[in-house]
Amino acid sequence: MRAAARKTRAMTDNAAWKGAKPALSVLIPFFRDDPTELIEALDEDGRALEGSVEIVVLDDGTGDKALAERVRSAVLAARTPARFIHLKTNEGRSKGRNRLAASARGGSFLFLDSDMRPDDRRFLSIWAQLVAREDPAVAFGGFSLLQASNDRAFAVHRAMSLRSECVPYFERAKSPEKYVYTSNLLVRRDVFESEAFDDSFSGWGWEDVEWAMRVARRFPVVHLDNPATHLGLESTERLAGKYEQSVANFARVVSRHPDFVSTYPSYKAARLLKATPGIAHWRPMLKQAALNEGLPVKARAFSLRLYRAALYAEAV
Repeated sequence: MRAAARKTRAMTDNAAWKGAKPALSVLIPFFRDDPTELIEALDEDGRALEGSVEIVVLDDGTGDKALAERVRSAVLAARTPARFIHLKTNEGRSKGRNRLAASARGGSFLFLDSDMRPDDRRFLSIWAQLVAREDPAVAFGGFSLLQASNDRAFAVHRAMSLRSECVPYFERAKSPEKYVYTSNLLVRRDVFESEAFDDSFSGWGWEDVEWAMRVARRFPVVHLDNPATHLGLESTERLAGKYEQSVANFARVVSRHPDFVSTYPSYKAARLLKATPGIAHWRPMLKQAALNEGLPVKARAFSLRLYRAALYAEAV
């Protein structure tokens, strides 16, 4: 069994890893995105924390030897305790994060997506101070688009994200389980051990929100103002494709947590559209409108939101 595990993964630790006793483990999975700039940014802040923070990076079966070697080099160069786990095959978002947690030594985990960049140079220090001061069960720092591309190709995704995801901490706190994403999420070890990510989710979307719904029933979820920029804006076509992949995951969340989901605008819109005659006929038209670069960005974003709701109508 152990020999088989070695064949499917390889691990590299830097010089600072051995002997460190971190309170906080930063966990970064990646699949094709290059996390080296993120590692370097975190290391600049983490050096001053004297081993109280470690970084664990997981290559979830990217299959890119050059990328893997760049990440390995960045981990070895870091002065913050760091480990690189290289998987031969893709395990998926939930399994990958569970594997990261199993390799972490800290009492709290900070999940960061590989396409995130801290907005504050003291980003890690702020998280470390929160852990030392309050040791919260779950906390979300928020995310922004401050450093993201302004390219017109991503204008629709930018408009949608600014409207529904880049939300101030005091607004997020009103529906704490709703605004939880693994892009910038702190979880105490005992909480994660009692409620891990559900690895039966496949494709894209909702596995982090479903996890937050389970956790919020048992533990308080704190929101604070310590955002990181989401650099991974998508073209409208790719974003529509992700929504198409997420229908089954949305259906699973609806079946498990109807009390939470029934309050969400996406659910309410899906319910209304489900009763609309001819939805299967005009749903493609919504996608076409969203892809139409001749329309204003606001109109395209509205069309894409309707398209998502029309897809989710199958699940309500």
